[in-house]
Amino acid sequence: MAMTWKDSYSVGVAEIDRQHKKLIDMINTLHQAMSQGKGKQVVNAVLADLANYCATHFRQEEKFMADAGYPELDAHREKHQKMTQKVLALQADVKAGKATITMEVMRFLEQWLDKHILGTDKKYGPYLNAKGIH
Repeated sequence: MAMTWKDSYSVGVAEIDRQHKKLIDMINTLHQAMSQGKGKQVVNAVLADLANYCATHFRQEEKFMADAGYPELDAHREKHQKMTQKVLALQADVKAGKATITMEVMRFLEQWLDKHILGTDKKYGPYLNAKGIH
């Protein structure tokens, strides 16, 4: 099922919300390809985009948090490192020819949205907003 941006996904920081919308685009790209039987053909591109996304998005989030003195930065950074490691492991699995990788990538992306953005990321939004970061 294709995903659309909902206000409930917003962390209240415009740049981060814009980047999170890119994640939804990646989910939709993979979903569309899977529904057309082309998931395996696009999964490499989605994972490459996701690896780049991790580098730029996490760096930006962590910069905002560091600038604001966010007290949970270290724990958040650790979650980012684990997610980055998971993306790299998924890329390795694709190269190894694992058959179920497309669904695994889709589940990972959906969990990223549900658990990380709607859980962990939502915590820093009000803190950053109070420090003048919108």
